Amino acid sequence: EGWLHIDIEHWFNAIVADTSWLKHFMNWYYSRARPPDAPRRGRAPRPLGRSGGGADGGGESLLTSAPPPSASRSCVAERMVIHPHTHRFKQGGRPGAGTPLPGAAGPSPPLPPRSGARIGSPRSPLCKESPVTYDITAVRAQFPALKAGSAHFDGPGGTQTPLPVIEAVSEALANPLANRGHITAGERNAEALVRSARQAMADLLGADPAAIVFGRSATALTYDFSRTLAKTWSPGDEVVVSRLDHDSNIRPWIQAAEAVGATVRWADFDPATGELTPDDISARLGDRTRLVAVTAASNLIGTRPAIPEISRRVHAAGALLYVDGVHYAAHAHVDIRQLGADFLVCSPYKFLGPHLGVLASRPELLETLTPDKLLPSTNAVPERFEFGTLPYEFLAGTRAAVDFLATLDPDAEGSRRERLASAYAALERHEDTLRRRMDEELAALGPVTVHSRAADRTPTLLLTIDGRDTTDACRHLAARGVDAPSGSFYAVEASRRLGLGDTGGLRVGLAPYTSTEDVDRLLEALSDFLRTPAGHG
Repeated sequence: EGWLHIDIEHWFNAIVADTSWLKHFMNWYYSRARPPDAPRRGRAPRPLGRSGGGADGGGESLLTSAPPPSASRSCVAERMVIHPHTHRFKQGGRPGAGTPLPGAAGPSPPLPPRSGARIGSPRSPLCKESPVTYDITAVRAQFPALKAGSAHFDGPGGTQTPLPVIEAVSEALANPLANRGHITAGERNAEALVRSARQAMADLLGADPAAIVFGRSATALTYDFSRTLAKTWSPGDEVVVSRLDHDSNIRPWIQAAEAVGATVRWADFDPATGELTPDDISARLGDRTRLVAVTAASNLIGTRPAIPEISRRVHAAGALLYVDGVHYAAHAHVDIRQLGADFLVCSPYKFLGPHLGVLASRPELLETLTPDKLLPSTNAVPERFEFGTLPYEFLAGTRAAVDFLATLDPDAEGSRRERLASAYAALERHEDTLRRRMDEELAALGPVTVHSRAADRTPTLLLTIDGRDTTDACRHLAARGVDAPSGSFYAVEASRRLGLGDTGGLRVGLAPYTSTEDVDRLLEALSDFLRTPAGHG
């Protein structure tokens, strides 16, 4: 009886170790049961959180000595798990408590949580048998920070981080790293991380990977490029900036222009509507205009100017267009060619990634520019604009963030770029639904003024409250687990144009993990603040 029990246990363990037989059986079963034109179940997922694979994303780890990705399973195989000690089928994708067989050593320890799953895919914690457009529960499950219980409306200042990004950063640091090269494992790992991050950002922005530049931040990159471009300006040349912009797309250009004797011209937006129109920009263009700097989306009130039409007019005037896409890239599918931007800058930490900056351009344009740099550093493009050693672990996290975004529509197929387009469409539908509800309910709160009014805007609302300090509102909400900061958020010119001085207002921003329950909590806490007498918390 003893040897028979051992053989049976060995046989069961072998089955548990490789569930491919179950995947093939269930795929065969469903292929017989479903109509020929029905969607296929159990489609092999593209795992998240892996810093490897081809240009399309996914695939094996890029890093030498990195652990191989776990095998994908079908939806049914994921849900049906044989407990390693009880040998009983359990539902839900993870083993539960069971009655051990005679001779077993009691209840087994819990399995480590799976991470890096494609949202809504067979490996997702919330695997679905039918297609879903946007599974907010599955999305939220990937963010450890949400376990603290806060409802986060502070995304415009930086989003929370999903597990695949955290793991990618950790994996990069856990493997050999050195300066880029092709001899040692550390050199090859560094080279692979840089190349894969360039390709990921090129896929996200619709750009050429040979024109993706990494920097410490979007502000630092804009300062670097303002100084470099100013070398091509002469006294009397003109630069156009917008009062809608974050100061990082204003002050560097003003200071660079002052250094060479160029003139700065301001484009104003309508404070009543929040709109910055192509006509507002055209009114500032002239024969000596060399560059126009404008945002694709205001980080303060969400306004999305018509960048393609602005680009057409700027280029007709013979000038270059530098677009701040930091806030835009967090909410909209970016296509630098369709936008017509000569330069576009963004920050991965605004769309679930780590803290660094990214600039996209065209290789042939970058070839014409000569930055101040160290003598031994390469003159190749885009490396000539990257000063010092790149943060390889953050590049790994950036690639993982792009891969994660590409999974937000679990039914999307095709290249990573194509999946990103579908994912952003799903994200925009989700965020727009929540924003419309907030617009309606905030409009019913008499003392509250919403300054975000443009026809085309991101889900970012700036609020002021009659007779109340929004800093007090921020504290009141924070005490109730709702994070919505108060300020002008470096968009000081926009805040002043709105008549709010440097103080600004309460900013409420949505992110991929924002839920209906979060919005409920926000509205309830804000209503409670309005009922609370001033000075009483």
